[in-house]
Amino acid sequence: MRTLYILIMASLGFAQGVCQNRPSQDRSLSFILDNDLFANTDKDYTNGARVSFITNKRVSPNFKDVAAWLESVQSRVPDSITGFDKEKKPEYRIGYSVTQLMFTPNDFESSSQPPGEHPYVGWLAIGYSLHAKTEKAINSLEISLGLTGRNAFAEATQDFIHDLRNIEKFNGWDSQMPSEATLNLFFTQKRRLTGNKSKDVLFDIDSFGEWELAVGNFKSSVDLGLVMRAGFHLPVYFSDPRIGPTSYSHEIFYDKKTDTKPWSAFGIFGARGSAILHDISLDGPLFRTFETGVEKEDFVGEAYLGAAIRLYKWELSYVHTFRSKRFKEQPKGSQFGSIALRRKY
Repeated sequence: MRTLYILIMASLGFAQGVCQNRPSQDRSLSFILDNDLFANTDKDYTNGARVSFITNKRVSPNFKDVAAWLESVQSRVPDSITGFDKEKKPEYRIGYSVTQLMFTPNDFESSSQPPGEHPYVGWLAIGYSLHAKTEKAINSLEISLGLTGRNAFAEATQDFIHDLRNIEKFNGWDSQMPSEATLNLFFTQKRRLTGNKSKDVLFDIDSFGEWELAVGNFKSSVDLGLVMRAGFHLPVYFSDPRIGPTSYSHEIFYDKKTDTKPWSAFGIFGARGSAILHDISLDGPLFRTFETGVEKEDFVGEAYLGAAIRLYKWELSYVHTFRSKRFKEQPKGSQFGSIALRRKY
């Protein structure tokens, strides 16, 4: 728990330092918490926390070189793949993140892994990401370095939360998945489908499609999704409402315009389908022997619904996710809630 605290404080300190030394543009600092206590359960994917920071387009003397390299790569890729227009150059950002995920079985009393239930798994990772965007699309690539096992500090985090809420602790953490270093690449593309934002209106609807490719020993999968927002004075930027490998806030619906109203209130709906080749939390580590005792589902679907409010540069959101079974022994699908707090600079 102490190490997680140090990592989070270091991320916040770095973000604050950048914000103090750079002109205000469209930086964003976000904290997202996923927890199934919002659904009155405490099992399977039971908790996740992520702190992320995304910069403006000028973050260091060498960033121009990075942007130039990205632009040269983008220029060789067809517009049908990037979602960009050749006549309009994308802008570039860099992101930093710290993420912790936690998985537990349903039986908290057993001192060993209950058969047919989700194994005890903790994952702690830091991420470095590059983002290229226009008003029509965003392409994000995140490199994630993480650890499973005791050094992920999932047990300490869960015990801390349960102490605060006076909830009984889980007794089987000694049987958790062993330590393994993870290296993963995540590529996510979001494309605007509706909402041109050419003028300020009281009530509006916008949406975008997204797809994601994950490759690595933490997760290898392909995901397709759709997200819609409807409400009053929709913000010009979109913030991922749940924890994901490239969850950041982006101005994706149009460029060179700021929010003209000091507040927003809107609903959020999303749906996603995943084809999963490897998931360390269910398949186990690649380089160590560990029997998880379960068989993962190759295809998982989910939908979520929630709402958000914005006041000036602060935004608070909550969404509730309904997810299909992740492994064959799971009696039924699961639910969890996600609360997110963001601050733009």
